Amino acid sequence: MTVLARLGLSVPVIQAPMAGVSTPEMAAAVSNAGGLGSIAVGATDADGARAMAAATRMRTDRPFNVNLFAHAPARADPRREAGWLAALAPTFAAFGAEAPVALREIYRSFVEDDAMLAALLEAPPAVVGFHFGLPGADRIRALKDAGCVLLATATCLSEAEAARAAGIDAVVAQGWEAGGHRGVFDPAAPDDRLGTMALTRLLAARAGLPVIAAGGIMDGRGVRAALDLGAVAAQLGTAFVACPESAADAAYKAALLDGDGRTAMTDAVSGRPARCLRNRFVELGETLAAARPDYPIAYDAGKALNAAAKARGEAGFGAQWAGQGAALARSLPAGELVAVLAQEMGRA
Repeated sequence: MTVLARLGLSVPVIQAPMAGVSTPEMAAAVSNAGGLGSIAVGATDADGARAMAAATRMRTDRPFNVNLFAHAPARADPRREAGWLAALAPTFAAFGAEAPVALREIYRSFVEDDAMLAALLEAPPAVVGFHFGLPGADRIRALKDAGCVLLATATCLSEAEAARAAGIDAVVAQGWEAGGHRGVFDPAAPDDRLGTMALTRLLAARAGLPVIAAGGIMDGRGVRAALDLGAVAAQLGTAFVACPESAADAAYKAALLDGDGRTAMTDAVSGRPARCLRNRFVELGETLAAARPDYPIAYDAGKALNAAAKARGEAGFGAQWAGQGAALARSLPAGELVAVLAQEMGRA
């Protein structure tokens, strides 16, 4: 039985998890419309994950995806963190604020979070996805034994092969075009920067796993193109940011819908490469040579700077993640957007 058949999807569309943007309302609407909705629990704790999953189940009896971060745990480096704060200090001062005295790891990786695993096993979701890497074999085995379909992001063939060897059921082929954080397993290693088209075809031919295409896909024609390349489904994130169910703030949505759609990859916001609308934080990062602290320690500084800027009416320091198809964004209810995507696929 195929992954889509196991999940009962009538539309081969997965709404990307998008920590800080996706909501139970969004996930439920997408699942109810025949796609696969997703919630992102990597930036919360076990109790937060329980609450988000419960809120989603209240709104749908369909499968949905619970996404986790599986990055290598951050290593504190006070000297590097102090240097980064010093580099940001003038920008804090420009908004009448002081940089934090110290930084902290604002959330834990699933690879070491036993409480999160316990929360998932209490009420196993239909789908669990991993970003930034893979958890240990014991965690994968426990989730598979609980009946979960497992997804993992891959940006190259070797990552997809590692996912297959670990027992993952399907791989999300994240092209360089994709918005948000790059899912590379090792951010210090060279990144081949494969585009969605090349990566999807490569993994469909060589990975030995069902492939879900992700990156720059914004409409039904894009979904159909991904299927023609051998994908079983497409994952869309930026396409859902402007939906009314999205937790993106008004400035983020306005920048997406009213801007020029230009994006850039930056590690200044969080300490890890991520594709963002070209805003003031992106531009600042391009001028700063100071070494970034480990992810997500650097994100503590990024969030503090955004808060200081917003307090003075400046919205250009937010994590306004977006893919290269940003200029094609639409503001539709999530369920309606899934229906429109299905119609566009039929006309493609």
